[in-house]
Amino acid sequence: MTALNLVATPGGLARVEGREAVLLDLPYGDVAELLALGEGFAPARRARELRRLPLADLEGELLAPLACTRAIWGVGLNYRSKAELTGRPVPKEPILFLRALSAVPAPGAEVELPQDRSSQVDYEAEVAFVVGRRMSRVRPEQVWEHLAAVTAANDMTARDVMTATGTPSLAKSFPGFGALGASVLDLSGVPDPGDIAVRATVNGVVHQDSSTAELIFPVPDLVSRISHFAVLEPGDVVLTGTPAGTGQDRQVFLGPGDEVEITVPGVLPLRTRYRALPGHS
Repeated sequence: MTALNLVATPGGLARVEGREAVLLDLPYGDVAELLALGEGFAPARRARELRRLPLADLEGELLAPLACTRAIWGVGLNYRSKAELTGRPVPKEPILFLRALSAVPAPGAEVELPQDRSSQVDYEAEVAFVVGRRMSRVRPEQVWEHLAAVTAANDMTARDVMTATGTPSLAKSFPGFGALGASVLDLSGVPDPGDIAVRATVNGVVHQDSSTAELIFPVPDLVSRISHFAVLEPGDVVLTGTPAGTGQDRQVFLGPGDEVEITVPGVLPLRTRYRALPGHS
């Protein structure tokens, strides 16, 4: 069975095949809406092909593939490299938070920097997992059978807002701060779900390069823990944390004109560009 790699387009969902996008006869606006049915990727596998077009023709046209998600869960300090660099102790419990769904932009979007509230806007390259089956009090060994897909995330953070408020949700919920995509890959297309590479470049320079094999709380443990406090529904997203190499680690934050690219194998690159707030430079 061939793994599906889906994008959301103005014409509906499409599967990625090489350099082409194959538009599918489906009534769903994005992948979260598709997965909410509880049938995983099966409807997309059965869907009739409408037409093909070059992926290059969709440059700047792709929509957020998980805009209709019901919840986005994040976790702080979940890479050993990050803990070692900051000198912070390894947490005994995951540091969990929810972000506003309004923070999710389209892939390739230009995000306005909230310069009236923050001068320390930071990128965070992360691997994100998408729930495929309803999860409540699921044991770690059952988690993989409940997850449907993987994608890339740019879990942006206003570091000074985080410090001032002590609230991750506020620091991470500015418009555009929750980029996901650009495509969503069926988990069956991942050779080793416990070892997924993730990389971030800023203006073409690599600053983060790691793998989920380095997580403090591996995916089965992390997702299981969340499911013992909250019900996870199909289409919900769980981020897994970011490795060392963020702007915070270098004390170099994002500015107008910067471009961040997050890559996860098998997923289309997730690019985000930044512009100044009107009246600021």
